Amino acid sequence: MDEIKSNNCEKITRRASRAVRVGGITIGGDAPISVQSMANRDSHDFAAVAEQTELLFARGCDIVRIAVPDESCVPVFEYCRERGITGPLVADVHFDYKLAVAAAARGADKVRVNPGNLGGTDRLLAVAEACGEHGVAMRVGVNGGSAEKKFVEKYGGATPAALAESALSYVETLYKHDFYDIVVSVKSSNVKTMIDSTRMIAANCDCPLHLGVTEAGTARMGTLKNAVGIGSLLCDGIGDTIRVTLSAAPEDEIPAGRDILRAVGIFDSGIELVSCPTCGRTQIDLLGLLERLEPRLDAIDTRGKRIKVAVMGCVVNGPGEARDADCGIAGGRGEAALFCRGRVVGKVSESGAEDALIDEIRRIIDGAEG
Repeated sequence: MDEIKSNNCEKITRRASRAVRVGGITIGGDAPISVQSMANRDSHDFAAVAEQTELLFARGCDIVRIAVPDESCVPVFEYCRERGITGPLVADVHFDYKLAVAAAARGADKVRVNPGNLGGTDRLLAVAEACGEHGVAMRVGVNGGSAEKKFVEKYGGATPAALAESALSYVETLYKHDFYDIVVSVKSSNVKTMIDSTRMIAANCDCPLHLGVTEAGTARMGTLKNAVGIGSLLCDGIGDTIRVTLSAAPEDEIPAGRDILRAVGIFDSGIELVSCPTCGRTQIDLLGLLERLEPRLDAIDTRGKRIKVAVMGCVVNGPGEARDADCGIAGGRGEAALFCRGRVVGKVSESGAEDALIDEIRRIIDGAEG
């Protein structure tokens, strides 16, 4: 057997991309990967939309998208600003390019268009001109229903190549007209199509990329499909902003997105919890402990630190297997071993294990580990 060369599997090198400013945050470049969601209240009810938008930002959303189905909805962005909402807002526009032009002038930080359903290159360029004038970014989206007909015919359907080439053609057009504040997304309800088409775009342009599986389904299957699609690309270093689309409350999309980032090891702060699946060696109520512990961990302010916490059922899978955890506990008969970076630092009763672990986490946050 040939020698296996060692590498750092935890380190993900992100694809180099152009930095695009969207309101108060940056997408691409070396900026953190942002998590998006979309308001689903009636866009004509400005107060309801603003209330939901406030909730989304409060839950940790970085960017909120708002549908603009007709001209009467365009002032929703000004309304949100007057209400005190300062987070990045995106106008979601289909078919009528004039709505995108108007939204760019009236408070949107980015407009999302599918150029394939705008009705021509001249209309796409009109949107770009308005965006350039007002310092607004544009998200160029392509899916199976909006890929250019010539590419669909060329590849015999809405294949990954058809979606990718369609998106790249729009990017090329905008670049030729000196508009560069572009975020690109290619979406599909088919996970493999989404992955393959995004990889093609990543290899052929420097735009930041928005990741997501569209029409993914319910909270259960939708989260799984997005985790596979988004997670696969993130592990390749591809992706600058994400949305986990779910047939569920929009605020449920945000923790799902954050959890995907944690699962692949991409998060700037917070607690990553790992735990063993249990077996016949487990002698403490591990599942009950986790059920109580997880919400407590979510509520901890780590002050910008990244902390990995392990909860293991026994010493076999404890300090050794979870030696890369900053701290953790390993169960025993009526007690648990408390460990930090694979080193046992004490023993506590089963009833006191939860509080002991929380105390150790707080010591790490305060800089007094061990």
